[in-house]
This record gives sequence, structure tokens and C-alpha cells, in this order.
Amino acid sequence: MTNLAHHLADTAAADPDQPAVVLDEHTVTYADLARSAAQMATWLTEAGVGEGDRVALMLPNLPAFPVIYYGALRCGAVVVPMNPLFKRREIEHYLSDSGARLIFAMPGEEVQAAAEATGATVVPVGPKGLGALLAEVTEQGEIVAREDDDSAVILYTSGTTGRPKGAALTHRNLDSNQRTTVETLLHLDSQDVVMGCLPLFHVFGMTCGMNAAVATGATLTLVPRFDPATALQVIERDRVTVFEGVPTMYGAMLTAARRAESLPDLSSLRTAVSGGSSMPVEVLRTFEETFSCVILEGYGLSETSPVASFNHPDAERKAGSIGTPIRGVEMMLVSSDGTPTAEGEIGEIAIRGENIMAGYWNNSQATGEAIVDGWFRSGDLATRDEEGYYTIVDRKKDMIIRGGLNIYPREVEEVLYEHEAVAEAAVVGVPHRQYGEEVAAYVVLHEGATATEDELRQHVKAQVAAYKYPREVHLVAELPKGATGKILKRELGPS
Repeated sequence: MTNLAHHLADTAAADPDQPAVVLDEHTVTYADLARSAAQMATWLTEAGVGEGDRVALMLPNLPAFPVIYYGALRCGAVVVPMNPLFKRREIEHYLSDSGARLIFAMPGEEVQAAAEATGATVVPVGPKGLGALLAEVTEQGEIVAREDDDSAVILYTSGTTGRPKGAALTHRNLDSNQRTTVETLLHLDSQDVVMGCLPLFHVFGMTCGMNAAVATGATLTLVPRFDPATALQVIERDRVTVFEGVPTMYGAMLTAARRAESLPDLSSLRTAVSGGSSMPVEVLRTFEETFSCVILEGYGLSETSPVASFNHPDAERKAGSIGTPIRGVEMMLVSSDGTPTAEGEIGEIAIRGENIMAGYWNNSQATGEAIVDGWFRSGDLATRDEEGYYTIVDRKKDMIIRGGLNIYPREVEEVLYEHEAVAEAAVVGVPHRQYGEEVAAYVVLHEGATATEDELRQHVKAQVAAYKYPREVHLVAELPKGATGKILKRELGPS
């Protein structure tokens, strides 16, 4: 098995009537999903998409997502997932950098303008899905063979360099990570119902939710956009057994449960998984006590497909820890010069194994900086105890994690600098009770220039996804700087 699309075909052949995807009253069986994906592969081939060509996919959690995803893989293409909240400038970068010439998206001015600017074609996906597009497609070709090291997905991530970089994940990367998720972390089988609250365009939801469910014949029940009250209702209605989310989701569901007239029945839940950022220990304990469900924390990145470590269900669970390396993965802590740290010291997490990306798409320099002697440098600082459990203590990168979504300050700063009144800008994360972190911008205006804080906020809001723009904008006389003139971000934010 090389092409990931074989998982869907095999599951459909073994259990065709098993529910694959559920969205409210709409259910798609594995037979229907496999048939639609095969039709999609034929449609793409007839549209000129061949092996290695990139296909962009910018949709919320809808049944059309896995159809396009597995259809593109089936014809040998590479999927480029994108956040449907993106604005024109973000879409343009993804399309131009990846070279995608087709983008499946809900119709809108932003995506259309970006496509026209890059020479791409928008394939509109409406509320009724892909029925009209695939209605005339009858012939279904074979699954195109792909090598283990061929790219399957390009996931864009950034770090501190501003422009997002495309992490090229291979068929082997993703297959290995979903297999480990299924077999040693979640123990999934066809009787499980997995909650699809996490965006499928994000590596967490894609690998641990969609790919893992499809490989085992489990049912994936979708929520297009997370709402805590809706999530509780769906868990109860569909008898969800595995919930995957980020810490803010758990806190929001606890709040919604307290406001409900009666406590929702979540007795079907056997396992919950948390990732994306550190889970507050009090939230973890309260959720477990309220709903009698164990939460297992893990750690990973887009570049690691994503899972690198986990609190394994058959081992001791340490609250606040990201657990131990998963099967097929090694981790160590290194100092700034790359040498292993002494026992008990803080170091940067370095990762090696089957889950490490092939590299950044068309960016050998960034790849060489990130992967040194086969070890991926995460940029996250941690400690390791005597039993091998890792605990994150800080981020080497300036990345902000708001509600589990990564925000890269340089990207927001670049937009601020485009405002004619802005002389200097620095964007940092500040603590937030609900989202973990909030985006804050500190701005120095040009001498004699005028701009209000709200004007600057709206300037950024118009050009980036809604979760990225700074809710806090502070006009300051100057920014703190070191001897070399570098802005000292650590001195910004709450005192």
C-alpha cells in the first residue's frame, strides 16, 4: 500500500454500508464516499490534473472535503489544504508557491480574485456539495501508484520567517502517523464514532480524525464550525466515542454544559484527545470529573504529520505533560549548538522518525535549517523527566497560538507596515482566558501621521483571516530595542 487512497477503497470493499461521514441528518456510506472519490479522480484527470500536480482545497468540514481529498490522491495529485477564512493575499501565496492550478472552494470574491491573480481556476463547491459536478462522470479509473516518498499533502506553516512555508508530507509520513494513531494511541475500530470538530484542513483533524477513521472504517461525524453547545449535542446525538480538540474547546464545552438546563449525556465518550497547545490542568481535571472521560494530551507539528509524542493509553498519564515519543519516532532535547542537553535542563525538542516531512516545498534553504542530520528542530523548549516524559516550557519561536490556531507575528506585522501611517510595528501574544493567547500589536506612527487604533485593527482585519488580526492595538511612542536595534518583544505585553 503506497497511495493513501487505497485505505478508502479497502474500507469500502470490506464494509460498504458502514456510515463514513455524518453531517446532521446527512449520512454518507463508505461505498458512496469511495464511489464519489473515484468519480472525482476521473473528473480531475479529464481536467488535466496528473501525477504530482497540486490541487488546492479550501473548505470547512463538509462531506465534500474527503471526496476531493481522496479523489485528488487517487489520481496521483498532491492536496494543498487551505483555511476557508483566508483572504486574497493569503490565498495568492498558497496558490503561487504551491503551483496549484485548481482550487475547490465555496464561491467568494476573495478566492476568485486570488485565483485570477495567479492563473488558477476556482471549482465552486456549493451548499449541495459536488452532485452537479460529478453527475456526468461515470468512468472510474484505477488508483494511481505512488511511491512512499512522493508528496501527498503540502501543509503550509511558518515559524518566524513571515511567509508560510509548505511542509511536504509524503504518503509514508501520513500513513505511518495515522497507523500509529489507530493502533497504539486511540485503538480505533469500525465501531467508533470520531468527532470532527477540528478543521480537516489542519493536520491534526486530517490525520488523527479523517485519515484514521477512513483506515479503520470508523464513522466521522462533522461540525463545520466549532460551537460548544452544538458539539455537546452532536456527541450526545451520534454517541461519539472519540473526541479530538484543542484546550479552548474543552473549556468552552464545560462553560456551555454549565449553562444548559441539564448536563448533556456524554457517556458514550471513552477517549478524548487534546493537542495544539498546553491544556490547563484544572480544565483537564474538571472535564474528566464532569463527563467521566479520560483526556490524553499529545504533541506534534505540521512538519511531523503531526503526532510526535503522546500520553499513551496503556501507560501512566501525566497531566500537563506531552507524554513520550510515539512508535517509530525519537525525540531528544538539544542546546543552541545542537548538542544534547544535560539531564534536567531545558532544551529544544528535536524529532527524528517516520513522521518527518520530506522538506519545505521548493525551499531547500529552510529545509536545511529545520532538519539537521536527520533531526527536525521544533523550535519548542521542553524538559524531560527521569521516566522520559516531556513537558513544554516555552516556545523558541515567536508563534502565537490562539484557540489552537497558529498565528505568525511577522505576517501580521507586514500588513501593519503597509499602512502609510505606520513607522514600526511589533506583534506579540498576550494571555487570554478563553483562547489561551490573543494577538496584540504595538505600533509607532510616522512623525506627523495620524491613525486610530481601530483604523489599524480594521486595516489588518481586511487582509488576513479573522482569527489573525490583533484585537489589541496599542499606539506607543517607541518600541523597546536592544543594542543592535532589534525590537525586544519580550518587553511588550502585560507587565
